[in-house]
Amino acid sequence: MASEVQKNSLYIEQDPAGNIESGEIRKNLDDDGRVKRTGTVVTASAHIITAVIGSGVLSLAWAIAQLGWVAGPSVLIVFSFITYFTSTLLADCYRSPDPVTGKRNYTYMDVVRANLGGMKVQLCGLAQYVNLVGVSIGYTITASISMVAVKRSNCFHKHGHHVKCNTSNYPYMVIFASIQILLSQIPNFHTLSWLSIVAAVMSFSYASIGVGLAVAKAIGGGDDVRTTLTGVTVGVDVSGAEKVWRTFQAIGDIAFAYAFSTVLIEIQDTLKSSPPENKVMKRASFVGISTTTLFYVLCGCVGYAAFGNAAPGNFLTGFGFYEPFWLIDFANICIAVHLIGAYQVFCQPVYGFVEKWCSTRWPESKFLREERALDIPLYGIYYVNFFRLIWRTAYVIVTAVIAMIFPFFNDFLGLLGAASFYPLTVYFPIEMYISQAKIRRFSMTWIWLKVLSWACLIVSIVAAAGSIQGLAHDLQTFKPFKNED
Repeated sequence: MASEVQKNSLYIEQDPAGNIESGEIRKNLDDDGRVKRTGTVVTASAHIITAVIGSGVLSLAWAIAQLGWVAGPSVLIVFSFITYFTSTLLADCYRSPDPVTGKRNYTYMDVVRANLGGMKVQLCGLAQYVNLVGVSIGYTITASISMVAVKRSNCFHKHGHHVKCNTSNYPYMVIFASIQILLSQIPNFHTLSWLSIVAAVMSFSYASIGVGLAVAKAIGGGDDVRTTLTGVTVGVDVSGAEKVWRTFQAIGDIAFAYAFSTVLIEIQDTLKSSPPENKVMKRASFVGISTTTLFYVLCGCVGYAAFGNAAPGNFLTGFGFYEPFWLIDFANICIAVHLIGAYQVFCQPVYGFVEKWCSTRWPESKFLREERALDIPLYGIYYVNFFRLIWRTAYVIVTAVIAMIFPFFNDFLGLLGAASFYPLTVYFPIEMYISQAKIRRFSMTWIWLKVLSWACLIVSIVAAAGSIQGLAHDLQTFKPFKNED
C-alpha cells in the first residue's frame, strides 16, 4: 500500500487538479491536490541559511576593509533589516488574494502573475532564472576553487609558502558536476530538506573556522595590521578612483550576500499548511537572516581586525592563513560540501520551471510523465523519470562547460546579482504588497515604501557600475591558466 500511495502521489505532483477521490490517497494530499507538504520552521530555515550563507561570507573582511569600521558594519545591519522586511512582504504573497486562505502560488512568477500581471511577469522570470543559472555556474567555479585550495594547502605545507603550487581547476569542476548529476535526480524541494540541513551545518563549520583563525591572528599580532574608521586610505592603499570603485563593489557584495528572494516562494511551498505558511515563513526568515547576520558581522569585522586594509578576497581559499594546514583543508572541504547543497537549492526552481512548461506544452507525452520503478539495494523503490534524468543531466553538464570556458565568470556574477537584486528582493515584494493590501496612493505607508524602493534602486545601479568596472579590469588582466603542478 505504501508504494502504491507513493506512486499515485508522484502522479498527483504533476496533476495539481487532484481529481482522485480515493479516501486513502486523499489523506496524503493538501488542499490543492498535491502531495501533503511536511516542511517546518527548521527545514525552511535550513533552506534559507543554505541559500544565503555562501563562501562569499569569507570575503566580507575585504568588503569591510573598503568601507571601514563605521560604514562596514552599518551597511551589513541595514541590508539585513531590508532583506528581512521585504521577505516578510513576499511571504504574505504566497497565497492570494488572502495571505492565509487564498490560492497557492507555487513560484515567484506565479506570485507576480497573481498580484501584478502583465509584462512584469516576464520581467520577473527573466531576472529570476538568469540569476539562478548564473549562480549555478558561479558555484561550480567556487566549489572547484575550494577543492583546489585543499591540494594547494598540502603543497604549501610540504614545500613552503614560496612555491607556486598551481593546479588546474578543471578536474575538480568535473567532480563537482558528477556529484550534481546524481543529486539533481532529487525530484523537488520537498525531498531536499536533508541536503539543506547538511549544507547549513557545513556553512556554520567553515564560517566558524574562519572566525576562529582570524581571532587567533588578531590576538597573535605579528604583522603590521592597519585598520581605519573609513577603510582603505586614499594615497596609501589605493588611488581616489580605486577607492570609489571598491566602495561601490563592497556595498554591492554586502547587498547581494543577503539575497535569497529568488527561491523564497519555492521554499515556502514546502511548508505544512498549519500553522499558516506566511507566519512560519516569516519566522524562518527571521531565524535564517539573524543567523547569517551574526556570522557576517563576525567574519567581516574579525577578519578586518586580523588582516586590516590588506584583507584578501577570501581568507581561506586566498590563503590569508597557511597553518594549521589540516584545519584549512577541513574548512575548504566544508565549503565544497555546502556549495554542493546550495547548487541544488538554486537549481530546483529552474528544473521545476522547465518541467512544468514541458508538461503543459505536451500534456499527453508518456516520456514526460511516465515514472519507472527501480529497486535500489539499501534504499528501496525509486521512481525514475527519463525526461528528468536527461534534461537535468544536460543542464549540469552545460553549466560545468561554461564554468570551464569562463573561469572569471564569478566577476560577471556580481553584475547579474546587481541586475536581479533590486527587482526580486525589493521592487516586486513592495509592489505586490501595495497591490494586495490596497495601500492608498500617496499615503504615508505608500511614500516610505516607495522611498525604500528608490534607495535600493540607487544601490543596485552603484553596485552594477562597480561590477562592470571590476569585470573590465579582470578581462584586461586575464591570462589563460597554465597547469604548474
